[in-house]
Amino acid sequence: MSRIAVAPLVQSGGALQAQGRELLTAFHAAAQALKLYPVENAAVQKAIGELHRVAHRIAEREGMIELQLVGDFFFLNDARLRLDLSNYVAFSFLSDAMSRHGVGFIGISPEVGPEEWAPFLALLLREPAPDEPFARFVSRLRESPVAHITVDGERERTGVSEDDDQAKQLAKRTYFQSVQVAREVLTDVRLGQAVNVRRVKRAVQSIVDQVLNNETAMLGMTTLRDYDEYTFTHSVNVCILSVVIGQKLGFTRLQLYELGVGALFHDIGKMRVDVAITNKPGPLTEEEFRRIQEHPTDGLLELFSMRGFSEMPYRAMLVAYEHHMKVDQSGYPRNIRPRTPSLFGRIVAVADGFDAATSRRSYQEFPATPDAVLKEMRENPRRGYDQLIVKALISATGVYPVGTLVILDTFEMGLVVEANRDPTRLHQPKVRLLTDAMGLRIPDSPIVDLTEVDPATGRPLRSIIKTTDPEKYGIRVGDYFI
Repeated sequence: MSRIAVAPLVQSGGALQAQGRELLTAFHAAAQALKLYPVENAAVQKAIGELHRVAHRIAEREGMIELQLVGDFFFLNDARLRLDLSNYVAFSFLSDAMSRHGVGFIGISPEVGPEEWAPFLALLLREPAPDEPFARFVSRLRESPVAHITVDGERERTGVSEDDDQAKQLAKRTYFQSVQVAREVLTDVRLGQAVNVRRVKRAVQSIVDQVLNNETAMLGMTTLRDYDEYTFTHSVNVCILSVVIGQKLGFTRLQLYELGVGALFHDIGKMRVDVAITNKPGPLTEEEFRRIQEHPTDGLLELFSMRGFSEMPYRAMLVAYEHHMKVDQSGYPRNIRPRTPSLFGRIVAVADGFDAATSRRSYQEFPATPDAVLKEMRENPRRGYDQLIVKALISATGVYPVGTLVILDTFEMGLVVEANRDPTRLHQPKVRLLTDAMGLRIPDSPIVDLTEVDPATGRPLRSIIKTTDPEKYGIRVGDYFI
């Protein structure tokens, strides 16, 4: 095993990462200004000036800017830029603009002048030619005053179908938009402002649609678990996981929608709790824990008073109250009379427990591996989860959920990207290979199916022998799903 442990997968330098994200943000800001105002406008000139400043600083430091789009990823001078919640819009703008014109590479020399940016951006913003868009883009670029910005075509992608790529893009868009909605809604609740209920309904409906049409890609999105945005990503992740479980249990689309609304709002009561308590890195005092235990009741009251949901589903409201109750009547809040949590409440309790235990938080720097969490939920009755629902989650995620880092009997290391739908083969998912037997990075990270067998022996070509912590190898799991 030591052969693997000596080769951490460090993916890029921090300084170039930050400058690359800044460059993409400046591209987006300048293009948006140019769409709204003429080039002489002060706002446009300011945005173009900022783009020029950022690009010139990188070009001076690096000698040249080479911005390459490969599939879903941007590379700045061979460093892969990380996509996260804060820069999704900028990434998407430039990715879409380049893809529409068939552009896969933008080269910027240090001699680029501030007067070259507006015509180049104008070309990106134009509608692409219906036939041979890249050739027409190059022709227009040659006719423009742009002398120090060059382009090249898209790199050929292997092993990815157009349908798979489109499905992944839809899942990504749905996820990031839903996180934005969760951020707005929960912030409005904390500030005592009215909630945009229409956006909430659209977000949940989109999640339901994507889970029904593309469950694998949506499960991949739940691996993001952004530390800085935990409150909002957690709400969306629990919504996705709950809808996935509901689908396994045979819910109708309307029932999935009601379940999704309850799951998205399950922690709304925490918006009434002091952030110093919810984000406290150390152990809570007895008084602080009692305050945390009140958030389910606060959530129910908040949903009762929320305006705009003229037909807020009753079962969805109960989720906020019940998601910390256990099937043995323990948990919280305590009830005067014995009661059994509703099916919706038990589903969200499982989804909430799984996502929380696998996420890094202020008081949980080293989360457990997904397979270990599932095992604990399944085998430890003190956790108080409904075992039928835990089994439904395992049926969807497999024994090794999406995002689990595994070591194979070939000594290769890989990342689980898709569960096996065969209930007898839940231990044989599809895995993206990251390193070879010597711990060296494998180019293009191919995906292998662990059900594949050696024709000579009839035995599996690869099997999982253990799981491990991505943090040990400098791996950000979410990078491989966005």
